[in-house]
Amino acid sequence: MTVHVRFAPSPTGKLHVGNVRAALFNYLLAKANDGVFLLRSDDTDQARSTKEFEDGIQKDLRWLGIVWDEFARQSERFSVYEDVAEHLKSEGLLYPCYETAEELDRKRKLQRARGLPPVYDRAALELSEKDKAALEAEGRRPHWRFKLAQQEVGWNDLVRGEQKFDTGTMSDPVLIREDGAFLYTLPSCIDDVDFGITHVVRGEDHVTNTAAQIEIFNAIIAYRGEGQIPTFAHHSLLVGKDGEGLSKRLGSLSVEGMREEGIEPEAITSLLARLGTSQPVEPVLDMEELAKGFSFDILGRAPARFDPEELKLLNSKVLHEMPYERVADRLKRMGVSQKVWNAVRGNIDTLKDAAVWREILEGEINPVIAEEDREFCAVAADKVGGVTADAAGWSELVSELKSATGRKGKGLFMPLRKALTGQTSGPEMPDVFALIGKEKAARRFRGERA
Repeated sequence: MTVHVRFAPSPTGKLHVGNVRAALFNYLLAKANDGVFLLRSDDTDQARSTKEFEDGIQKDLRWLGIVWDEFARQSERFSVYEDVAEHLKSEGLLYPCYETAEELDRKRKLQRARGLPPVYDRAALELSEKDKAALEAEGRRPHWRFKLAQQEVGWNDLVRGEQKFDTGTMSDPVLIREDGAFLYTLPSCIDDVDFGITHVVRGEDHVTNTAAQIEIFNAIIAYRGEGQIPTFAHHSLLVGKDGEGLSKRLGSLSVEGMREEGIEPEAITSLLARLGTSQPVEPVLDMEELAKGFSFDILGRAPARFDPEELKLLNSKVLHEMPYERVADRLKRMGVSQKVWNAVRGNIDTLKDAAVWREILEGEINPVIAEEDREFCAVAADKVGGVTADAAGWSELVSELKSATGRKGKGLFMPLRKALTGQTSGPEMPDVFALIGKEKAARRFRGERA
C-alpha cells in the first residue's frame, strides 16, 4: 500500500507553527515511505477564504521545503459534495433540523441543570412532513445532521493506541448549515475517500471527532462501492513554554513573521520535527535526514512546549553549520563574500548579522579603545607592519606584544579585538586580522576611523 497523506489548511489566515507541525509530520511520513503528499485547500468557507491566504500558505510551505505531489481545492468540488449529501438524505442518514441556535442553547442548559450530558435529543426525527412544512412557512431553514448509529466505534491510533468511543454519547454532528454551506467534516471525509488517503495525521484535538467521522466514512464508502477508512494518528498539540496554549493571533508565531525575523526554514523544521519526541533537538539541514528518523514510535503523548528562544538558539546553530552554497544567493545580495561568511558564520544569530560583520571587516568603523589601552594599542600599530596579514602573522603580532608589554590573557586580547572590530566578541581574531589587512588594522589601532 502506498502511503497517501494530506495537509488540508483553510485559507482563512496565515500558516502558524501549530499547523506547520501537522504539515511536517504528514510530509515526513510520506517521504519516509516513498509516498504521496497532497495539499488540499479547504476553502468551503467562501466568506472567509481568500486567494491571498491560499497563496501565502503555499509560499510558506515551499520556503520550508514542504513540497506537495498533488493539489486539490474544495471549492472546485461542491457538486461532488452535493451528490453525496443527497444520497445520505435519501438514506435517512442526513436529516433536517429546525431549531435555532438560541433554542439549542436553552436545551443544553436544561440538560446540564438536570445533570445530563448536553447531547442533541434528536427531536427533529419526530417531525412529520406537515411539521416541517409549517416550520419552513415560518421562514425557518434546516441545518442537516448526520444520524449516528449510537454504537461503539474503535480504531488503532498510531500515537494513542487502541481508542473506543460510544457514538450514543455524542450529538449527531451538523454537516450542512441553514444557508446550505458545508461544514468541514463532510467534504473532508469525501475527499479522503476519493483521493485514497491512507493516513490522517492531525492534532489530538480531533480525537473526539474521529468516531463520528468513521461512521461518515462508512456511509460514503458504501455509496461509492469502494474506498477505505484512513489510519489515524493524533499527535500532541503545541503549547507555549509556560504550558499555555499558543495563540494563532500572535504574528510572531506565523511562518511569515518568523521569516521576517530572520529565522531559517531549517531551524523551524528541525525544531518542530523533534519537539515532543524522544529524539534530541538539533540542526538538521536535509529533509531526507529528518524523514529517515521519523516514526510514530518516537512521538510522546505530553503537549510539546514551543519556546521562541529555543528556536532562535537553534537558528544560530543551523547557520553555524550552513555551507556557503546554501546561502550564496542571499549573501551576494548583501555583498558578503565566501571568505567573510566562512569567518563569521560561527558568530551570527541571523543571516542579516553577516552583513553587519561584512561592514565591520570590509567597511569603516570607529575603533573602541579605552584610555588605559591607548599606549598598548599604539605599540600594536607600530608592530603590525612587520608581520604578514594572515593567521601566522597574527600569532607573531600577539607574541611580540606580550613580550613588549607584559600583558596576557584578557588584558592582552580584548583591547586588540575592540580596536579592530568595536566588539567584545566575534569571529576568531586570526580570521578578522586576515580580512581587515595590516594597513586598516594599523589605523584602527591608532584610534582612527578605518
